[in-house]
Amino acid sequence: MKNIIVTGGAGFIGSNFVHYVVNNHPEVHVTVLDKLTYAGNRENLAGLPADRVELVVGDICDAPLVDSLVQKADAVVHYAAESHNDNSLKDPSPFIQTNIIGSYTLIEACRKYNVRYHHVSTDEVYGDLPLREDLPGHGEGVGEKFTPETRYNPSSPYSSSKASSDLLVRAWVRSFGLQATISNCSNNYGPYQHIEKFIPRQITNILSGIRPKLYGSGQNVRDWIHTNDHSSAVWAILTKGKIGETYLIGADGEQDNKAVLELMLELMGQPQDAYDQVKDRPGHDLRYAIDSTKLREELGWQPEFTDFKSGLQHTIDWYRKHEDWWQAEKAAVEANYAKSGQ
Repeated sequence: MKNIIVTGGAGFIGSNFVHYVVNNHPEVHVTVLDKLTYAGNRENLAGLPADRVELVVGDICDAPLVDSLVQKADAVVHYAAESHNDNSLKDPSPFIQTNIIGSYTLIEACRKYNVRYHHVSTDEVYGDLPLREDLPGHGEGVGEKFTPETRYNPSSPYSSSKASSDLLVRAWVRSFGLQATISNCSNNYGPYQHIEKFIPRQITNILSGIRPKLYGSGQNVRDWIHTNDHSSAVWAILTKGKIGETYLIGADGEQDNKAVLELMLELMGQPQDAYDQVKDRPGHDLRYAIDSTKLREELGWQPEFTDFKSGLQHTIDWYRKHEDWWQAEKAAVEANYAKSGQ
């Protein structure tokens, strides 16, 4: 694969994948297709070689543009998405347009030109799991986890739109022979994540002298993975995955939100109780947990960031060193949350 398109490549997870490809696969040229909404940022691609990375500002729903790019590509890696649950509850329409219509536009172009397609999705399509009394670090990992066979049961407009796009890909593989794979990943953390999301929001709150916020009791569990590990997993699936298969990406990083926030405060030299509890999100999923056995055994993938504490410290250090990247948006993000009491 000499020429790949990365949609959403100026966003958080997509830009980290672009950096991963540039750093590890010098033979590959990357065309980033990004609409540069609030979640996309040219600065996420700053410093990358111009002869290897091209940014095309455009919409994945723009069929003529997508067609013109895909016909020259060897593969498309589709990260572009509206992805914030709170925003989907306020206005679902952009999620339907981008996540469903945009994905349809891409897979149709890939079908037309027989281009390899990888669809990046989320574990949220599976709904949630029951809370468990123990967590890793308190005995053996116990409790049900999502597998590629888990029934879809999305809870929000965001997760239902992602589930819809997954099903389109599966249908196009079966009906039209689309050369595609799907990955469903657990919650990512790391550099370049927009400060509306949980971990960077609380890190930047602490750095700004604002008391961090915790939804409800904070018992909701997420299965955290460093974005660098997500990138290496997607590359493994793109280059070694079996067409038509779904692979789940996770790094056994289950933590409840309260524990994550208290660890952040500890690592940043603050009292562990220096936060405020705010009203919970409507329909807030209880627990996510990924079984990545298939990915590890079939493709030989292993995560690098297996210690959540050190990965979180790495992330805190990045936001501390890059205040110029997030500072201008901080007041507006907090004002938006304040409107809903969060």
